[in-house]
Amino acid sequence: MKFYNQAQRRKDEGTENPVILRINIFFFSTFVIFSVIIIRLAILQFVEGPELTEQETGGQTKNYPLQPIRGSIIDAAGTAIAYSKPSHALYVTLLKNYDDSTDKGLENYPEIEALVLRIVEVFAKYGDPKTGKMTAEEVIKKLDLKSNKQGGFEPRRIKGDLTEKEIAFFIENKDDFPGIQIVEENIRYYDTDTVAVQTIGYLQEFKGVKSLEKYNKIDQENKNQKDPGLKYSESEYVGVDGLEMMFQNELRGKNGYLSIPINPQNMIDGEPTMVAPEKGHDIYTTIHKDIQLRAEQAIVNQLEWLHTTPFSGRTHPDALTGYAVAMEVDTGNVVAMASIPDYDPSVWKDGTDDWERVLKYRSNGTIWPYESGRSANNLESVLFMGSTIKPLSVLIGLNEGFFGLGDRYVDRGSAQIGNDTKSNVSNSGGRAFGPLSPAKAIENSSNAFMIDWVGEKLYAKYGSEGIDVWGKYLNEFGLGVSTESGLPKEHLGRAEYTDTKAAGSHLAALAFASFGQNEAFTTLQLAQYVTTIANQGSRIKPQLVSKIMNQEGKVVKKFGREVLNNVEMKQIHWDEVIKGMNTQGLPSFEGFGYDFARKTGTSQQDVYPGGKKYVTDNGVFIGFAPRVNPKLAVAVVVPEGGFGSYSAAPIAREIFEAYDEIYGLDGTPHPKQAGAPEQEEGDAGDSSGQGEVSP
Repeated sequence: MKFYNQAQRRKDEGTENPVILRINIFFFSTFVIFSVIIIRLAILQFVEGPELTEQETGGQTKNYPLQPIRGSIIDAAGTAIAYSKPSHALYVTLLKNYDDSTDKGLENYPEIEALVLRIVEVFAKYGDPKTGKMTAEEVIKKLDLKSNKQGGFEPRRIKGDLTEKEIAFFIENKDDFPGIQIVEENIRYYDTDTVAVQTIGYLQEFKGVKSLEKYNKIDQENKNQKDPGLKYSESEYVGVDGLEMMFQNELRGKNGYLSIPINPQNMIDGEPTMVAPEKGHDIYTTIHKDIQLRAEQAIVNQLEWLHTTPFSGRTHPDALTGYAVAMEVDTGNVVAMASIPDYDPSVWKDGTDDWERVLKYRSNGTIWPYESGRSANNLESVLFMGSTIKPLSVLIGLNEGFFGLGDRYVDRGSAQIGNDTKSNVSNSGGRAFGPLSPAKAIENSSNAFMIDWVGEKLYAKYGSEGIDVWGKYLNEFGLGVSTESGLPKEHLGRAEYTDTKAAGSHLAALAFASFGQNEAFTTLQLAQYVTTIANQGSRIKPQLVSKIMNQEGKVVKKFGREVLNNVEMKQIHWDEVIKGMNTQGLPSFEGFGYDFARKTGTSQQDVYPGGKKYVTDNGVFIGFAPRVNPKLAVAVVVPEGGFGSYSAAPIAREIFEAYDEIYGLDGTPHPKQAGAPEQEEGDAGDSSGQGEVSP
């Protein structure tokens, strides 16, 4: 039995040996594997770690943006008003630490100092002699050696618009100038005739305009922008006003960039590669250069005439500014938009921000109250309408049924507002016109008619709500609302008729509003208003652009007539009002070849030169030609210019003439014949003061 048990145990042990062996092998293998892993981790950490870290960061690339090439802004005749031309700039990439506040930078500093001196020498020898020579101190400043403004890897822009000799020298001697690169850029140029500069707009660096709503939004989107071609750089130039801003996205194109390998010290580590910028679309504006320049020059000439030629017994030296808008009746195309004085937008060329030369005149006075450089008594460009409101006043009276075409108002030269015997308003010169039809009330510019038969009747019918009724009519004609032109910073005008406390009562507010002394609007709003009358109720959008084209010549978008709203009134009422737009005594329109509808105005404002109250007269004009089948509507404003028939009307005549020569007021151009006599500057009127019948 004992023998059996021992034998059996040996048998069992023989059976278990393979299992034990496998278990041992498993544990041994596990030990070996973990040992290898631990050793490998130690090697990674202590031996290969620094090298791998350098590979990880040193293998990165960063994109340095190159400014996009903006598309052109082209006038209606195909002349480029704003355009970009290729140029070349010198960039320097810092290959070492040159920060003299560190030991290493101080050690390397003599190298960069020597490089700067060689660069300055090249600039002095081969640069444009008309431009100022850069000094070594200026180059050092642009290098930003302490990387206060730019990362160490970023190329520093030293000088733009290099001459051909500078470019050739740097390229041929590249080995002598370590870190330099010649980068193709573009410079924005503007027509040297300064064509509609406030309408075209100007450029500034993106970093300086991010407070503007448009660019604040872009700045927020910039943070998550994955496409480097769409990412805005801080130094990129963007449109800040006018069409440059309105069509920023279309004009911009896509920026290029330098793809730069960098090392752990954030310095360049290898040869950069460049992706070229893409040019933006071209914008075709409706502004016609020749008509625009004629409008601008007409304002300049008329201001000079006002300073030297007396009418109403005096000259008008305080008239320093003028504004005009010419808008096609059929299409809404704005062919001229003049704001004088203007400025040269090229002051921003190649990064120069010379604000002193443009600050006074940069705003577009036809759509926004001129910020500065105004008339002598600082009157803005947004002025009371004066008698130019009277066609609308009569339309309102006819539409409300206050009077009919056969009714006659007996004009005794003045009108009393309500029961206030002290509020007696006279016609211009106190003239009494006797019985007046609605059309004759407009033609003779009767203040009394407007007060008694429009302002007071509105109050009698609606009471205090008459203010809202008046405002609704104005809005339908584009007064007090946006014209929808799309131009940035468009002002809505001032509805001062709503300030019934200042007027004294609701009745007084409506009375003053009825003859144009309680509402102030922009010149563009006046142009849209008179265009609405010419279209007999169709208020159309002012168009500043006719089409957008890409660089392959394909039309991306077209713009055409766009009706914003329609004012429904009887045809006989339209006919009566347009018949009444027949201001008499306009010497500047003598010999004009077309019957045309017009209304001059003279709005009055209190000014305080030297602290003493003084009432000044502002000239206003609205009109369209021809009277039947009209083609062009014009609005002109001359602050402190005196009667509109003498200050504003001559400017309008010149604009009508310019349009007739190029497009034709009857649809056929009528260019002046060579040798035809020019209109004398002084034939705009005489010193009699006759003919102006507005307040």
